[in-house]
Amino acid sequence: MVQESTFKTRESAWTWESTTMAVAPPSYCFVAFPPRAKDGLVVFGKNSARPRDEVQEVMYFSAADHEPGSKVECTYISIDQVPRTHAIVISRPAWLWGAEMGANEHGVCIANEATNAREPAAETEAFLGMDLVRLGLERGTTAKEALDVIVALLEEHGQGGNYYEDADSCHSFQSAYLIVDREEAWVLETVGKYWAAEQIAEGVKCICNQLSLTTKIDAEHPELRSYAQSQGWWTGEGEFNFSKVFSSAEDHLDCCAGKDSIEKKEESITVQTMIDILRDKASGVCIDSESFLTTASVVSVLPQNRSLPCIHYFTGTPDPSRSIFKPFIFVDDVKLVPKAQSPCFGDNDPAKKEPRFLEKPDRRHELYKAHEWARAVIESDQEQGRQLRKTMLELEKQGLEAMEEILTGSDPLDPTEVGDLFYDCVDTEIKFFK
Repeated sequence: MVQESTFKTRESAWTWESTTMAVAPPSYCFVAFPPRAKDGLVVFGKNSARPRDEVQEVMYFSAADHEPGSKVECTYISIDQVPRTHAIVISRPAWLWGAEMGANEHGVCIANEATNAREPAAETEAFLGMDLVRLGLERGTTAKEALDVIVALLEEHGQGGNYYEDADSCHSFQSAYLIVDREEAWVLETVGKYWAAEQIAEGVKCICNQLSLTTKIDAEHPELRSYAQSQGWWTGEGEFNFSKVFSSAEDHLDCCAGKDSIEKKEESITVQTMIDILRDKASGVCIDSESFLTTASVVSVLPQNRSLPCIHYFTGTPDPSRSIFKPFIFVDDVKLVPKAQSPCFGDNDPAKKEPRFLEKPDRRHELYKAHEWARAVIESDQEQGRQLRKTMLELEKQGLEAMEEILTGSDPLDPTEVGDLFYDCVDTEIKFFK
């Protein structure tokens, strides 16, 4: 059954400066490995910068078997389904199929960055980078497997189409990915169907909306260099520097805001450290501008000790400096959280009908609506706002401490106690706001 909701016309939607839209939204992804990360933990984080009024939902999908010959409908295209997909939890813009960031039951985390390159991204509908995030999670049991899944699908189907729910113009981008598991990470950067990747197993790494790979390339499209030569971007002589070859001249900058934020941390990087980095507006990591807002955030902790569970903290709400990071752990019986899921419009969804996006439905879920009140109170900067934020942080702290006990305690994890974990945290947050 399709839920009823109000639609509003495009006339009241955002107005954008064309110069603003030439630049990919300034999202940031991070990973830290031991010994920079604490106690044998890999710590992953992402801020998702998107159009200010876009709603993100947190969705869990259980592992599933699929009939031979079945198809999967992504945001714009359908492809062949695989025999089995893994359980995943994702944060995604509510109008599309894929994900901005997420994790699977095997401890793989993936986040996507929209990027600019000297080759314009295709407007023809194919995969969005966000579709490939979800497909990598559904089909990869390790970071390297997920990488292989993504690049194979990219080479077969290509990428393109509108990244925003906007009927007035097509905002298309190239894509970069941070793909992480308990042992290693891969930075994957793409231009059309061409790609390069770097393996990381130590230290810290930040990726953003600009190409960052240089001369250390551990895997690449077999025709990457010949393609660069054919376009006149590389002579074929001397070292091959991916970002210098494929970046626009004005875009070849470093992800300095995020890189500085994580590299300047002198202490070991913990979940709390990563949350603090994502909340930092002064550095630019937490974006709150006229066009863009950090509409959702995630932090994951992946213990290198495989007897311990991976823990994933999602906000499900905009602006991490005014949101609560809530924990999720994969077990067999995860309780679904409708209050963090947007209304479903089925085949009537303007994102699914062509021409697309002629109307804009109200996609706010119950958690988002409750959080709107909290943001308004905090923005008023009165005593009530200060007290509210203090109490929100105390709620979050209780969750972080409970998860720390799971990682450091000697008792085995009781699946019945954590199946409702994210559900209970969302429910508590909404009741608190009311």
